[in-house]
Amino acid sequence: MKKTGLLLLLLILVSCGATSTKTTTNKPLFDVLTQESYGGASIRFFEILTESNEIKMLQNDPKLRNKIKENDIQTSSFIILNMGEKATSGYKIGVESVVETAKNIVVTVKEEAPKSDAIVSEAVTNPYCVVRINSKKEIIVK
Repeated sequence: MKKTGLLLLLLILVSCGATSTKTTTNKPLFDVLTQESYGGASIRFFEILTESNEIKMLQNDPKLRNKIKENDIQTSSFIILNMGEKATSGYKIGVESVVETAKNIVVTVKEEAPKSDAIVSEAVTNPYCVVRINSKKEIIVK
């Protein structure tokens, strides 16, 4: 009986001591920082920003200022996706998927047009999206 009680107490002590207080926080592979219908460029293009001076330029934008931290310059890259000028509302550009391979990051862009029966405004729009990639690997945009 003493041996069983001692064994049970030993098991409890060992199992309690096995817990770890260390926590790890894994960042998602990407974050959409902003996705807007107005304010993008008039031509369609995708731009990858990896250099610190390019990223600091983003920090001057009022919509992005509080979303980009100083350490992001060393640990992240950014992509600006511009859909170009559209004659009506209802267009959208964003990220369909982001896949990390051993050598690079593959970003698949998703562009949406308004449905044929959608009610749209006749206002000119310039959809754009800014994405943070939490890696410094080479980025391929598809």
